[in-house]
Amino acid sequence: MQCSWKAVLLLALASIAIQYTAIRTFTAKSFHSCPIPNPVNCSLSQDADAADRLCDESPTFAYNLSRKTHVLILATTRSGSSFVGQLFNQHFDVFYLFEPLYHVQYTLIPKLTQSKSTTDRRVMLGASRDLLRSLYDCDLYFLENYIKPQPINHTTDRLFRRGASKALCSPPVCESLGTVDLHLEEGDCVKKCGTLNLTLATESCREHGHVAIKTVRVPEVSDLRALVEDPRLNLKVIQLVRDPRGILASRSETFRDTYRLWRIWDGTGRKPYNLDVTQLTTVCEDFWNSVSTGLNRPPWLKGKYMLVRYEDLARNPMKKTEEIYDFLGIPMDSNVERWIQNNTRGDRSSSKHKYGTVRNSAATAEKWRFRLSYEIVAFTQHACQQVLAQLGYKTASSEEELKNLSISLVEDRDFLPFS
Repeated sequence: MQCSWKAVLLLALASIAIQYTAIRTFTAKSFHSCPIPNPVNCSLSQDADAADRLCDESPTFAYNLSRKTHVLILATTRSGSSFVGQLFNQHFDVFYLFEPLYHVQYTLIPKLTQSKSTTDRRVMLGASRDLLRSLYDCDLYFLENYIKPQPINHTTDRLFRRGASKALCSPPVCESLGTVDLHLEEGDCVKKCGTLNLTLATESCREHGHVAIKTVRVPEVSDLRALVEDPRLNLKVIQLVRDPRGILASRSETFRDTYRLWRIWDGTGRKPYNLDVTQLTTVCEDFWNSVSTGLNRPPWLKGKYMLVRYEDLARNPMKKTEEIYDFLGIPMDSNVERWIQNNTRGDRSSSKHKYGTVRNSAATAEKWRFRLSYEIVAFTQHACQQVLAQLGYKTASSEEELKNLSISLVEDRDFLPFS
């Protein structure tokens, strides 16, 4: 069979394109996982020169021997993500960052709490993936592109909720504390530690064995596919979900101005004509799309995805945390166990702070049943019926049935990690 000159030309052009893409991939700056001698990334030899040569000559091979596991907690607001974040923040060998994508959102889309524009979403997600890739590579300088005002000499006092990251509030990042193992409360971190030195933070990140990041600013797991498939990252995703009725109740209490109309409906029994129902339906649509992707078990998610219901974690925090760490392949240390014991049995007064994590976890997860009116519960059940069934949440057909539910979960539902 003879090929025309046009077919030959097309094949040649395709070959050139493929080779160019490969060259770009293999020479990209972020590919080099060993920019400096590091026992974590280059552990084949005790000789520093040999380690340098190994990283220069065979970055792929060196990277594959890295012990680092990167973790992304994928969640939505008021779903228990701060609580889950602490399960990693307390681990001695995990460098944890709390909502770094906040800076991307409020730099690119400053006037929107949650953008609904398709264009804005694409821009936000593209920038977010770039930042996540850099942060997992311990390049915290990349954050400077989004912190306003821009840091001077790599120091800033504007990192969003720096105090929620233990690594950023302890030596060597917080130099004023010396070498004493002192854990500061979030509100005291900036007061006692002063401005954040991103160079010290970068060094601390590189000294930790693993990096974990929590975000509520990525809608679906499919938005992370490029990162999950990147062999340099070894990224694993923990998708946290919660009963949408519980999310709505918590948001209405926490974001009182934004959810004012929902609170009016709850208090008066009359649904406002201009109620923004997308504040609820967007959550359910994102859950449905993302969880459907995860439960369909595509090859690119194999061994990389675990679905966790907040209610399961709240009912049996120690057991569920052990399952999470087992999925990640990271040993769970005594600091995490101690934190769970001290922070899941609190009394009513211990959960007054809206972003606090000290509470009676089981009671908190089910409190919405006594907080929302049945009319709003019924509306939510209808609007989110698909995802409620998908995730195994019971529904109630009357106010009496709602209050008498022993627990809102289908108890035999078990979401095993895709391995």
